Amino acid sequence: MAVIDTAALGRANAPAPTLVHLSGDIDILTTTQLRRRLLNALDNSTDLLVLDLSRVTFCGAGGLGLMIDVQSRARARGITLALTGLPPSIARLLCIAGLNRRFPIVA
Repeated sequence: MAVIDTAALGRANAPAPTLVHLSGDIDILTTTQLRRRLLNALDNSTDLLVLDLSRVTFCGAGGLGLMIDVQSRARARGITLALTGLPPSIARLLCIAGLNRRFPIVA
């Protein structure tokens, strides 16, 4: 996983990242509402959109697909989608799915 240098985020000329805090389960029951929330955040984002997953208790295949979709849309707009606060279970899931190198991680 690529790690974004958080010191660079504090530069005076760098816009503050857009931070979205997620919590609970990310599954088939929550992805539709979450998709709307993340696309809205993307519409109003700086050049860095960070998803804080520290309070996520479960992430299913739909959640992974959603993050991939939002990342693709972000890239098309020149925005980086990064993750932070990865619980061990989510970090393990990203590794198992082969996505651990796809998403930059903010420490």
